[in-house]
Amino acid sequence: MSFKLRVERAAHEKKSNIILALDPSVGSSHHLLKQSTRILEEVIPHICGLKINRQLVLPLGLFNGTQKILRLAQEEGLPTIMDCKINDVGYTNRAIADYYFKAGFDAVVANPFVGWIDGLQPVFEVAKSTDRGVILLVYMSHKGAPEGYGQTIQNPKTHNYTPQYVAFAEKALTWKADGAVVGATYPEKIEEIHSILKDNVPIFSPGVGAQGGDIEKAMKAGARYLIVGRAITLSKDPAEAAERIRNIAQEHSK
Repeated sequence: MSFKLRVERAAHEKKSNIILALDPSVGSSHHLLKQSTRILEEVIPHICGLKINRQLVLPLGLFNGTQKILRLAQEEGLPTIMDCKINDVGYTNRAIADYYFKAGFDAVVANPFVGWIDGLQPVFEVAKSTDRGVILLVYMSHKGAPEGYGQTIQNPKTHNYTPQYVAFAEKALTWKADGAVVGATYPEKIEEIHSILKDNVPIFSPGVGAQGGDIEKAMKAGARYLIVGRAITLSKDPAEAAERIRNIAQEHSK
């Protein structure tokens, strides 16, 4: 079963559109593992997937502490995403993807800036051969996103001018990506990109809560899944926060 279908199934079974961004970064490796495991166990009933960033993998180790978290998620039927933002030459990209997939991740996040040939093509090949997924960065959630993703570029084939994020959305379709990251902080971009992707490539939207993204606006604009981190992980009651966000997202999902 493809990654895209696994996330859809988990979302249906959990009645949730929430991907937990489990990215604590303060403390010893022992403390981080204990903290991460506790938070994940508390919110499992309210989420449909798990995303981990390098800031947690680096202190825990890919084939040690990180795998313990992955096994917990997998035992609960939660697809897992490695937010590694792959962005190098093809030879290196293939090795990066291969290591994360061997560690147990179900999908990786990649940056389409590097292009296809000798760029992300090897990542998609590895993912396809192992039945894993690739999610492309189309428009990030931070305040500086317009500097890169919002710039105007010229299509080398048609010579037409277009926004960078539109070109990236079109690549997500052409390359048959399993998802596209579009920041919840830019609902107008979600709506525009959704009009390109439609239901072919689901939109994963980070930025709710700490970065100011609005749940209702993001879901109504076309986000399929919300990636939520600090609004849950830094809450005094992570389970309550996750349930509340899930309920709002479900109310406004298309």
